[in-house]
Amino acid sequence: MTDFRAEVQEIFESLVGRIGERSPQPRLHATRKAVEYLGNPQQMYGIVHVTGTNGKTSTARMIEAMLRAHGLRTGLMTSPHLQWVNERIVIDGKPITDEVFVNNWRDIEPYIALVDADLIEQGEARLTYFETLTVLTLSAFADAPVDVAVLEVGMGGEWDSTNVADADVAVFTPIGIDHTEFLGGTLAEIARTKAGIIKPGSIVVTSSQSPEALAELVSAAAVEESVFVAEGDQFELLAATSAVGGQVIEVRGRATIYRDVPVTLHGRHQAHNAALAIAAVESFLGNGTRPIPDEILSVALSAVTSPGRLQYLSSNPPIIVDAAHNPHGATALAAAILDDLPFARVWVVLGVLADKDARGIIEALDPVVAGFICTESTSDRAVPTDELVELAASIVGADRVQGEPGLAYALETARTLVEPGDAIMVTGSITLVGEAIALSKTENWT
Repeated sequence: MTDFRAEVQEIFESLVGRIGERSPQPRLHATRKAVEYLGNPQQMYGIVHVTGTNGKTSTARMIEAMLRAHGLRTGLMTSPHLQWVNERIVIDGKPITDEVFVNNWRDIEPYIALVDADLIEQGEARLTYFETLTVLTLSAFADAPVDVAVLEVGMGGEWDSTNVADADVAVFTPIGIDHTEFLGGTLAEIARTKAGIIKPGSIVVTSSQSPEALAELVSAAAVEESVFVAEGDQFELLAATSAVGGQVIEVRGRATIYRDVPVTLHGRHQAHNAALAIAAVESFLGNGTRPIPDEILSVALSAVTSPGRLQYLSSNPPIIVDAAHNPHGATALAAAILDDLPFARVWVVLGVLADKDARGIIEALDPVVAGFICTESTSDRAVPTDELVELAASIVGADRVQGEPGLAYALETARTLVEPGDAIMVTGSITLVGEAIALSKTENWT
């Protein structure tokens, strides 16, 4: 019997040997050449393309769930993965199997080799990890085949490898400052790069944005003669009430008002993401003319999950993970802690990667948490524990900061601090969140 899991691991290791996601190549021609060799699989299904700074994955998952509930066969590409690479390629709501992953790789590998050779001959780097994974994903969707693919941008938009696909609907979650070394140091510059996913005839659906970011999106949409749908104008979140297992929201969509909609994700930012997702689905299915049936909306949003986003791993004590890894995400997490989580105090187990704004993350969380237990993930880019402790102490005071190299030890320390009514939040790094999820399974947390 073929050990497909071992072969997936071999393929993954070969992909990791390429230029990584944290060093993207600002180019599109390499991915375009690869998909052209494969007959442009991305042209064989509808495209909803999602970019922004935070909320992309959750919004993409909600869009996919609603489209699938309409009876469409869906593909979903998200990044990064938390534990296993298959998580990034989802068909009909489930990550592709190891066997399907391997078979699709075998189909495209000769063409990847051809493109690699062409690039090297031209003095360029071969296809990167993310470029190759994008080609694999687009091919897998065509092979399924899917009716519509929801693609989450890896970074930026204009030169992101997912941008070989032409969006029917281009979706923008809130745009903030992140990846400045690649996208620019201002909101306008970053928004301009992200606006590159807008194509001729696309319907543009955006959450509320800063004036600088909004101006860039409006300008790009006008150039491409796109319909422009903005939160606050054509749709809006009317109400959000915390409930057992999530929240209940009311949304004014493009086609109608949706009342008493259950959403199994916590935090007001997720309520806004849900409103954005509803407007995106309305736009894809009928350019805002067709209401989403109540039963479809309820089935989809009452079942959607977004691993690593305010995800509960344990109840005794409560241990929650959240993938906030920049100040914008940490600000949303702080609001959720203050307004939505039913705990007296929250202790943060914090790990941050070196290319992130650790100071901004700590400053955003400081007003709403009891203290920080600093640690580091196994990533070679993790800020060393002692450095993170020193930084946190300079911001919040040494009496509210401890350090424990290694997540398991940090969690043990946190457990000694919690009292009845308290909770532990693991955040600051997607890699740290992934390790917490894995630890919860191996240790059978309850």
